[in-house]
Formats: sequence, C-alpha cells, structure tokens
Amino acid sequence: MSNLDVQAGAGPVQTGASLTQWQRVGNVFIAPSKTFEDIKRGNLSWWLPFLISIFFSYLLFAGITMKVGWQQVATNNMAMNQKQAQRLEQLSPEQRAQSLKVVGVVTEIILAATPVMILIFAALISLILWATINFGFGGKATFQQIFVVNMYATLPRAILPLLATVAIFAGLAPESFNINNMAATNVAYFLSIQDTNHALYALLSQVDVVAIWTAILLSIGIARVAGKKSSAGYITVFGWWALWVFISVLIAFATS
Repeated sequence: MSNLDVQAGAGPVQTGASLTQWQRVGNVFIAPSKTFEDIKRGNLSWWLPFLISIFFSYLLFAGITMKVGWQQVATNNMAMNQKQAQRLEQLSPEQRAQSLKVVGVVTEIILAATPVMILIFAALISLILWATINFGFGGKATFQQIFVVNMYATLPRAILPLLATVAIFAGLAPESFNINNMAATNVAYFLSIQDTNHALYALLSQVDVVAIWTAILLSIGIARVAGKKSSAGYITVFGWWALWVFISVLIAFATS
C-alpha cells in the first residue's frame, strides 16, 4: 500500500490553520483540495457560498424583469417545445394570453424562491452523495460535511446567471433568451432547439463545461472528507451525473 493510499484513508486531519470562508471560496477555484481539507477538519460554515449563489441568481432575476419580461420567457419556453406550441396555437387569443401569463408567473415565483430551491436541492443531492460514498465505498463523512462540500463545489454554477445577465444587458434579443440553457457553456446553446432533435439537444446541453467542472469539484470534495481515494468520489459523482443525463435525454425523447 502506498503512502498516498494511507493518507487518503486516514481520519480527519486536525493540524493546520483554519481558513476563512473567503479563503475557502477563493481556493475552490485555485486550490480546491485546501478548501475540502479545511471542511474535513470541521470548519463547516456554508453561508457565504450560499449568499454568493443567491446574489447572482437575483442579478439574473432583475435582468429578466427589466429586459426580457416573464411572459416573454413563457413564450420562449412554449415555442421551444413543438407539442406545447401546437396546443397553444389551438387556444383562443384570450386563452393563449392567460396561459402564457400563468406560466410566466410560475417561472418568476420559482426563480424568486431561489434561496429555498438551493437549500432543497443541496440537501437532496448531499443525501444521495453521502449515502453512496459512505455505504457504497465505506467512507466516514458526515452528512453535514457533504452538504458543506456541495455548497462550495457548486460555486462555479454562479457563472451561469452572471453570463446570462451580461448577455441580457448587452442586448440579447428577448425572444432568444432560453432560461433552461442560459449561457454559452455547452454546444446546445449555439443550436436551434426547433431544428435540432430534442434528445440530442438535451444531451448536448447536459454536457456542459460548468457542469463538468462542478462534478470534478464534488468528486474531489466528497472523497477528501470521506477519507477515500479520489476514484471513489469520481465514480460516485459521475455515476449519478450519467444517470441524470440519461433520464434527461429519455424525457426529451418521450416528449418531443
């Protein structure tokens, strides 16, 4: 057994100075192992990455409200699904307007509830990863450690609303805005969803630079706090991610 294996399987490291939350945030982008090692030592504050994610989400919320409009968002979403577009065309003008208004309001409420949505999804994903790395690979991580790793590892996702907001204020046509694929971080962003096979579009939109970056960080983080080799983290995270991509493509195929 190598020294690397011994270190990976060792218990929580108690030595070394603690990092501040700002240092942990910075290290996520330049030296992620330092952030995750600090979490493993028991420094479990997570409110800063949470607030950063909320800030950029509400920045996008303001951009959509000011420059796009929520009814336009609903119109765009409907137009991207051929079956929904056909059903919409069969309605009277009054019914069509009411339907788009309802969809727009629902979408606005969902984005306005970003803090709650972040916590719900972070808790759910953390629970799945915690169970997998511990029971599947014999890890020793606590749920709270995995939750905090999740909060920091998903920080790159804040880039998506930031890029979308910049594009909106830079003059992106409101009818071109796609809230489900808002930033140019995947190939599907550059394709027409109306002219592209929906299953293929779903696949290409999921193979996203930021999504892969986040998955790598999660893999490193959960392996580190669980005291396992990095390979266990990669198998856990990318295994679940592959399943999610498969389900997304299957849904797109079934509804196209």
